[in-house]
Amino acid sequence: MSENTRLVGTVSRGIRCPIIREGDNLANIVTDSVIAAAQSEGFSLRDRDVIAMTESIVARSQGNYASVDDIASDIKSKFGEETVGVIFPILSRNRFAICLKGIARGAKKIVLMLAYPSDEVGNELADWDKIDEAGINPHSDVLSLERYREVFGVHPLEFTGVDYVEYYQNLIKSEGCEVEIIFANQPKAILDYTDCVLTCDIHTRARTKRLLKKAGAKIVFGLDDILNAPINGSGCNENYGLLGSNKSTEDKVKLFPRECKPLVLEIQKLIKEATGKTVEVMVYGDGAFKDPKGKIWELADPVVSPAFTDGLIGTPNELKLKYLADNDFKDLSGDALKEAISNSIKAKNGSLVGNMAAQGTTPRQLTDLIGSLCDLTSGSGDKGTPVVLVQGYFDNYTN
Repeated sequence: MSENTRLVGTVSRGIRCPIIREGDNLANIVTDSVIAAAQSEGFSLRDRDVIAMTESIVARSQGNYASVDDIASDIKSKFGEETVGVIFPILSRNRFAICLKGIARGAKKIVLMLAYPSDEVGNELADWDKIDEAGINPHSDVLSLERYREVFGVHPLEFTGVDYVEYYQNLIKSEGCEVEIIFANQPKAILDYTDCVLTCDIHTRARTKRLLKKAGAKIVFGLDDILNAPINGSGCNENYGLLGSNKSTEDKVKLFPRECKPLVLEIQKLIKEATGKTVEVMVYGDGAFKDPKGKIWELADPVVSPAFTDGLIGTPNELKLKYLADNDFKDLSGDALKEAISNSIKAKNGSLVGNMAAQGTTPRQLTDLIGSLCDLTSGSGDKGTPVVLVQGYFDNYTN
């Protein structure tokens, strides 16, 4: 290989930053932190590097918080004195418990309808073998709490040991709210109990709302409709409401960040002024991937990335090297093989959808792929790297 050949492709680096507080100038902090890291570690920024920051630090700098009382006020304003059907929530102390506390504080009675055998993101409430043995059809059968306990007993989540049926039941009762629990997968099943519904699913919410309204529901809101405007001076999210929120304290949630396109554009501009390089910038939350053991799909946020620069629009347009090596150029080897593959990459033009040499590549949004990489890099614990620098992501074999 020549001395100019780069032997490293994509590199993902977690960047340590100060602890972010409300009102901090996040654009300056992120820019300074990335440049300081480059100087400290002896690397240079390049065009099309990606700087990504967690949605958490963006929301914190915005001060985008709401209290349990704020949630309760919004529930009261939207549902009045009606019994509220709370359907399809995910099973999470971090993601939903505080929201449920506020919902219960704002209602007199809740009919809690849980999906089974698992919630939307894969947290398991029931065992498929027991479902089969009992002759239950989860597509149509509605189970009472008594029937659920009879068939499945206590079924805590594998990794946390929490029995969410009991946990959510007690949480609702602790707010002085009456509760009934059922298990069903058809949205309209809730209408046998109440025609006022708060649907808490994330990625299927539009369909759920449509089916409920078609079936005659009187009041239908989603979590994206709760706190979609300020309540008593609280934070809010105009697009997603409570979706994407996280527990902050026992009585407060941190909401998904509000409009943050200006932030990513400002960081792009500051990096250009400081280094002369045009980088891409994005905000990311949960990655979009599934745990093969726990069967949990990571994406509890409404989107992976709520804001990004225009260079991150679209999907990868790549050729599969092993397909080219095993098929088109199966008789070549060494430098001849390298040259043939390099020429194919350089000659690719326009969309490769349907091209056999592109099969097996990942036809997902760039922001979903890069956001997943960043989520795994930054982790969810104490790494202290809420900013991630990805270099070489847009390189290919010829670079």
